[in-house]
Amino acid sequence: MRILFLLFFYLPFIVKAQQKEITLDDLYKKGTFRNAFVPGFAEEDNSGLFNPQDIKDETGKVMKSADYMVSADKKRIIFFTGREPIYRHSSRSTAHIYDVATKKLVPLNKGKILHPGFSPDGNTIAYVFDNNLYLYDVASGISKAITTDGKWNFIINGNADWVYEEEFSFTKAYQWSPKGNYLAYYKFDETRVKEYNMTIYDDSYNKDYRYKYPKAGDSNSTVTIHIYDLKTGNTAKANFEQGDIYIPRIKWTQDDNKLVVFWMNRLQNHLKLLLTDAKTGAATTMYEEQNKYYVDINDDWWFLNDGKHFVFGSEMNGWYRLYLYSIEGKRKTELTKHQNDIASVNGVDEKNRLVYYTLAYPTPMDRNLFVTDFDGKNTRQLTSGSGFHRIEMNADHTKFYDYYSNIHTPQTVTLYDIRKNKNVVTAIQNKIVNDNSALKTVIADYALSKPEFIRVPNTKGDTLNGWMLKPPNFNAHKKYPVLFVNYGGPGSQQVANRFGAVNFWHQMMAQKGFILVSVDNTGTGYRGEEFKKKTYLRLGQLEIEDQIDAAKWLRKMSFVDGNNIGHWGHSFGGFMSSLAVTKGADVFTAGVAVAPVTSWRYYDNIYTERFMRTPQENPKGYDETAPINFVKDIRGKYLLVHGSADDNVHFQNSVQMVTALVKANVDFETMYYPNKNHGISGMADNTSYHLWSKVTNWILQNLGNENVNKSKVGSAVNDPKKSF
Repeated sequence: MRILFLLFFYLPFIVKAQQKEITLDDLYKKGTFRNAFVPGFAEEDNSGLFNPQDIKDETGKVMKSADYMVSADKKRIIFFTGREPIYRHSSRSTAHIYDVATKKLVPLNKGKILHPGFSPDGNTIAYVFDNNLYLYDVASGISKAITTDGKWNFIINGNADWVYEEEFSFTKAYQWSPKGNYLAYYKFDETRVKEYNMTIYDDSYNKDYRYKYPKAGDSNSTVTIHIYDLKTGNTAKANFEQGDIYIPRIKWTQDDNKLVVFWMNRLQNHLKLLLTDAKTGAATTMYEEQNKYYVDINDDWWFLNDGKHFVFGSEMNGWYRLYLYSIEGKRKTELTKHQNDIASVNGVDEKNRLVYYTLAYPTPMDRNLFVTDFDGKNTRQLTSGSGFHRIEMNADHTKFYDYYSNIHTPQTVTLYDIRKNKNVVTAIQNKIVNDNSALKTVIADYALSKPEFIRVPNTKGDTLNGWMLKPPNFNAHKKYPVLFVNYGGPGSQQVANRFGAVNFWHQMMAQKGFILVSVDNTGTGYRGEEFKKKTYLRLGQLEIEDQIDAAKWLRKMSFVDGNNIGHWGHSFGGFMSSLAVTKGADVFTAGVAVAPVTSWRYYDNIYTERFMRTPQENPKGYDETAPINFVKDIRGKYLLVHGSADDNVHFQNSVQMVTALVKANVDFETMYYPNKNHGISGMADNTSYHLWSKVTNWILQNLGNENVNKSKVGSAVNDPKKSF
């Protein structure tokens, strides 16, 4: 099969012409190109702990729910039903607790709750209900509220507000101490935060939905951290400098009495870790970092079992590297010294004093696994070659799954054993777990193109990474329209040496007769801090200039139709597409913007101010890259798509863009999806299929030339018996 798969790319045109073409049904109805799923170590199978027929609600009806959480000692299980989303990452549900030994199932709370979490010993469950934090005692079956001031759109306990959830990437805002003697939690006072409202359209009078959303330059929640003592019932308030600040993380050390509170100023260029006493709330600074741009926040922080050291990641020396510091501040060791960014940390093996991490190496598009000791002196590479190694390691750091692919070849999953001999660590292949043979068999029947990496010069002296996908029947003597597929946001990466970076929609468009191109502009990730943060205070300027440079560079190629170069993007990518047809109107003749930011004044303050500071401090930076300010420059075609219930990039962005377009008398097309959020998705209600039909057909008609097959896609569109 492997030989046939490789030969597939080199078959002559006459054979390719007999192969299948990709359809939207393949992509959004049939799941034709599904990757093989290999769960790895993370997906522990606990289904043997219960018989599904024993899981019955209060009426005796069997609960049909595969959604559950198991306590560490596997004695109790929380089952969830009726889960309903709140925002992109949070949801509430009805919860029941099941005793494995007695097979007894009881409700955890009368109403739907958020974030139930077992204490380390499994005897207590914390959860959030109506913006208050509760403790449920398993033995007695009694719940106790440890906060009582929670109120919608005013006070939140134990759950993140909208902007923390979206931009600091957590929604459960409490943590058990290692031994379970304390519960540390956030309190958000949203009183000063302005409300944003959306209309939810139903079949009567509609609904007005209001929530707190702080836009750039506006007030945030006041955040305090509280530590509840389960033995005494007392609550200590963590002591830190108040004002216009953020608390992007709290983390317990291995000491049950020591909580680390991460303090950050509003500009996000000054981070302090405050070692906080659980009983009193008193704190001392254990780590401090300042940056001339901003400090990125993530979860790469490990407080070691010796109680004396911690491992963390930082860009303090120009690349994302790992460090080992002592809590009292005397030891400071740089563990990694590569001139490459670490993409992920796979494991910290304290017993053997080793840390495993994936490096963007040998190029920023690749990933390989490395290991370094706690002295930073012995470093070994455990995987090799070009391509993308995604690593999942087991808990005792003796094995790992390697999910490997490259831009041409689907993922193969291999299990490796880790061997340690004194200072030498090696990876020994155990077995190939899955070679994705089913997917390889499927795609061998389709006329796919082979993507190629390109190196694109910009006018600033940098060379940008990109990929190009030509039609399967490419003829260098013809001229093909070009579609840029771009995201381009800070720290992102679309040009990667992994299967799926060029996806099957891209392949479908190439089959139609387009050349597709993706270029990672200035500001994207894995090329060091300076390349990523060069866009500081002028988000969008250098990014779109790079896309324009790339389009002009491509236009010089003999097989490129310079009169048909388009740009497609979603979210930040939609912002880029809107800039492409405004600031890049000389070269981009069409743009498709899905859920775009059209002015950073409309977006949330944590994300926007990280890169731009406030509009009050940097009005020029905001206004000179806002597409709504440059609609008069549009000369090409423009399609604007948005979901009316987008809680992230508000529908307001597109409404204001339409207002500006109308005022400037610019022709355009638009499509909105009622009650859809930022993802604009849905299989059951046909939204995903409809969206991609709309976008694809619009591109075919407005960017296609004589070498493009412009026949419409989507079964409903092609069926004369059906109509929208």
